[in-house]
Amino acid sequence: MARMRKKADLPTKICAACGLPFAWRKKWERDWDNVRYCSERCRRGKGTVQTSGE
Repeated sequence: MARMRKKADLPTKICAACGLPFAWRKKWERDWDNVRYCSERCRRGKGTVQTSGE
């Protein structure tokens, strides 16, 4: 059985739409190199870059 990892030990990326960091997920295991967005909502709204506080 595999050892548990702490979330801080997992690889992270910056979302191309919202600019926030997100961590590796098991469902992205085979396709991690191609993952660009943190969520389906960001993927759908990829044409608009969100800024905070405006």
